[in-house]
Amino acid sequence: MAKAKHIVCAMSGGVDSSVAAWISKSKGFRVTGLFMRNWDVLDETGVCTADRDCEDAQNACEILKIPFHQVNFVQEYWHDVFSKFLRQYQQGFTPNPDILCNKYIKFDKFLDHAMTKFDADGLATGHYAQRSIGEQFLYDKDSASKGVKLLKAADSWKDQTFFLSQITQNALGKTLFPVGHLTKDVVKRIAHEVGLKRAAQRKESMGICFIGRRHFPTFIKEYLEPKQGSFISVEDNKTVGEHQGHFLFTLGQGANIGGMKERWFVVDKDAENNTVFVAPTTHHPALFHETLMTGPVHWIHQPPRELLEDQMMDCDFRFQHVHGLTKCTLTLSSMGSVIVSLSKPMRALTPGQYAVFYLGDECLGSAVIMKRGPSLYEMNWKKYQSGEWKTEWLSS
Repeated sequence: MAKAKHIVCAMSGGVDSSVAAWISKSKGFRVTGLFMRNWDVLDETGVCTADRDCEDAQNACEILKIPFHQVNFVQEYWHDVFSKFLRQYQQGFTPNPDILCNKYIKFDKFLDHAMTKFDADGLATGHYAQRSIGEQFLYDKDSASKGVKLLKAADSWKDQTFFLSQITQNALGKTLFPVGHLTKDVVKRIAHEVGLKRAAQRKESMGICFIGRRHFPTFIKEYLEPKQGSFISVEDNKTVGEHQGHFLFTLGQGANIGGMKERWFVVDKDAENNTVFVAPTTHHPALFHETLMTGPVHWIHQPPRELLEDQMMDCDFRFQHVHGLTKCTLTLSSMGSVIVSLSKPMRALTPGQYAVFYLGDECLGSAVIMKRGPSLYEMNWKKYQSGEWKTEWLSS
């Protein structure tokens, strides 16, 4: 009789990973639960949320009667994720630590630990995502010889391919997403039916893991020294207020400038001079852009043939998980980067965030937004119609 394949399931203590472990076991796999500790943060009550998560993960494994282990990647997380996070904020960018964590920790160091330490055949996670090939790789190593595509989850509201958009072929080829074909409601129902009530009743985690529910400016000032700078009006270049550091703001958020009749919003930042540019009203044209340039694109499967052959292609775009998809045209640029031309202007396109690309149900990959084209406010119709702005932008 063939030995059951061994799957290590990444346990977070939540309902999705708990049900992923149950599904894996119900398919006849030998399952081991593995909890990853990467940050020990206290919530507003002084309770260490990592300890609470670990207890919930262990409880789920006990109910499922599978072995439970934990691994500590706090040092690696600090070096590969948090230090990059701080450095990018200092440089005026707004990074996405969740994508960085998946890229450098969960689907790299954690995956390697699971495969080597536990001699696993594959890794299962509770992410809402799907793969172009199923579980064949567990039995046929050649099944993924032509590569694996990352596909959207069945539950479009819970789809997490955005956060997986930097995953490598090596990692995707070894990973299963057992809940990817289910809706959240079905996952919760399964949890209740199989006795995982603690996981089913747990509140979903929101926000960046190392911040928890704390106020972001309060948190970031523990690591970056406040420094007084100016709010500058983008309309007349005059100072309209003072702030305690450009890194306390991201594009599109309110500036909370005293003495103003209407609310002002952040439209740009100059990190070198610690200047934050602002404009009145939430829909000011300075907040809207329709072009951007990325860094080198990470293609999950392979670079699209159409883009390589024609130097251009149409696809879908998003730069925040909560946003819907927007039609765009990619133009291949230097060093593997692309220029993204959107079908409509978008508010608060933010350097440092990831531009994630889709074609149908496939998540093609992603790249860091490096800079934006001119805002609707900056463009006058003469420059816009002649294309003069694009020449100036590309040569800058």
